[in-house]
Amino acid sequence: MFASVTSVALIGVEPQPVRVEVHTAGPGQRFTIVGLPDAAVREARERVRAALASCGFRIRSSAITVNLSPADLPKAGSAYDLPIALGLLAANGTVGPDEVDVVALGELALDGRIRPVVGGLGAGLVAARAGKRCLLADGATDAWASGADVLTVSDLAEAVAALRGEPVGRRPARPSPRTGHVPDLSAVRGQTEARRALEVTAAGGHHLLMTGAPGAGKTILARCLPGIMPRLGDGEALEVALAWGAAGLDRGSDPTPPFRSPHHTATMAAILGGGSGIPVPGEITLAHKGVLFLDELGEFPTHLLDGLRQPAEEGSIVVARKGSSVRFPSRFQLVAATNPCPCGYRDDWLMECRCTDNAIDRYRRRFSGPLLDRIDLRVHMRRLDPDDLVGPPGESSADVLGRVHVARKRQAVRRMLNRDLDRPALDALAWEPAAERRLSTAVVDYRMTARGWERARRVAVTIADLAESEVITADHVGESLAFRGAE
Repeated sequence: MFASVTSVALIGVEPQPVRVEVHTAGPGQRFTIVGLPDAAVREARERVRAALASCGFRIRSSAITVNLSPADLPKAGSAYDLPIALGLLAANGTVGPDEVDVVALGELALDGRIRPVVGGLGAGLVAARAGKRCLLADGATDAWASGADVLTVSDLAEAVAALRGEPVGRRPARPSPRTGHVPDLSAVRGQTEARRALEVTAAGGHHLLMTGAPGAGKTILARCLPGIMPRLGDGEALEVALAWGAAGLDRGSDPTPPFRSPHHTATMAAILGGGSGIPVPGEITLAHKGVLFLDELGEFPTHLLDGLRQPAEEGSIVVARKGSSVRFPSRFQLVAATNPCPCGYRDDWLMECRCTDNAIDRYRRRFSGPLLDRIDLRVHMRRLDPDDLVGPPGESSADVLGRVHVARKRQAVRRMLNRDLDRPALDALAWEPAAERRLSTAVVDYRMTARGWERARRVAVTIADLAESEVITADHVGESLAFRGAE
């Protein structure tokens, strides 16, 4: 006898249907799983046998072969337990072949209970595309966003009852929006230039580097950034949820752009993605559509920082392993904070710097020229004056977000953020002759690369958008060049 059930595999962050084919023939006790299964998939044999017995389902003694198709795609994890069990029940006639025309995903406990696994949202999307029902474990809360007919069940017996049309199971409800804590910009005292740079960063989607003494406010400014960025739309939230789901994390329905802050001891695979076997997303993918904050930039290994150059430029990264090559999205905004020297007090008005010139030179060589060239805005932050510490609160995030929304609406007409504007799109804008002359002069005077020149133009457009100006003026260009350290 033969039966098949649809399941799902995540290829990068994209869910792909997997056909779980079950064949039983002749007497025997053999139970074989083929189709590039890993150890966890092969161990499904014992979990499925025990779960079926615990729920009172009797399976004829026969040789069982399970094929996970496409057979050349690696399969990993315990998510195929439930579809294997349902396929085996259909092959033995306990349920009809039409009744298992579903997309199923779940791990089986030995007593027959079904545990949620990574990929519920992907299973829902596959089911929606195929026009099938989706069967998941209770607790698979992320599947509500897929738009599929999703039913969650607690154990194998309930799953079979649901397939037979009995009124069991539950529809996953949309969880209440939960927004992570984001500090308000009003908590930041002083630092007028850095606050302005943060506003420009949020408005145009640019990268930002903050340099300053310890305690100047670099970290809290970075953590305020998601609060002045527009909320994620439904499509963007789905992209982020898929990326997090591929890493085994649940984003829920949080509309706030993600904020990731990995420690400087994190490995290359943890930051960029990878690992043994099937590659999994790294921090740059978890920061997709949001912020990747690298605190103490000078403590990160040089090779890791250089590894950020390509994904920061292209918005995606390809992680290749033997037998698999996976593309992960990585359209993040890089925000970095660093001290000006190893001790942190170079040019400080209160503390004396004790670093040697050689130590400062070695510290700065950690940041390669090509990496710095890709950072649109660079701002130096000084220690706060006592008057700033006891002064009134700064402008709130809500006020700044209002201006950012205005700038984003102007960019929506161009159908891209300013950080993505190419040469023809930039040339098509209205530039004041004095602005173009100022840019041309800066190329020679400040030895700007072609990339640096292009990025300075993009930042100038963002500054003009914040000012609601139809023409990019010399003042807009001057502020942009100042943020590159070229004024």
